[in-house]
Amino acid sequence: MPEKQSPNVVWHPGHLSQAERWSAIGHRGATVWFTGLSGSGKSTVATAVEKALLEAGRPCYVLDGDNVRMGLNGDLGFSAEDRDENVRRVAEVGRLFADAGVVALIPLVSPYRAARDNARALHDAADVPFHEVFVDTPIELCEQRDPKGLYAKARAGEIKGFTGIDDPYEEPEAPELVLVPADGDADAMAATVLELLG
Repeated sequence: MPEKQSPNVVWHPGHLSQAERWSAIGHRGATVWFTGLSGSGKSTVATAVEKALLEAGRPCYVLDGDNVRMGLNGDLGFSAEDRDENVRRVAEVGRLFADAGVVALIPLVSPYRAARDNARALHDAADVPFHEVFVDTPIELCEQRDPKGLYAKARAGEIKGFTGIDDPYEEPEAPELVLVPADGDADAMAATVLELLG
């Protein structure tokens, strides 16, 4: 994904550095990027993490893949190029949230490794923590769950280019955390994710 920037613009700094901002609000920002197949449980775990963080008084926000496609990314389809642009835009928003001291929780299929690596690099360049969480649920279980009926449509040929069926999913090579069904329910998995955030 090439870096995108409008011409003739210059970053306008605020009065506080990132460290000063985080100190003033009493919280460090971070992005937790949940990747995995459709139906793997990414959003379920992310919302469980959100609940736990909010109950602890820590600001956070879930940038769910479907939700951002209803507005910010509503102009994108599911070609490889559009998927990469989807990841790029959400990564940019997540970085801004995290820079502000919010924990950005991003459950996004994000099937291509290079796009996820670019999301990480964007955060690294801004000195913002980025945690990749691979929700490694076997496709057979995802298909059994099929909460949106998408696998059935893909198998019937009604959806083309569906990740895991006729479009690849590239597993992370070095995620900070891997979650598998044996790790328990969403709350148990959320507790493991919370350990990443300290």
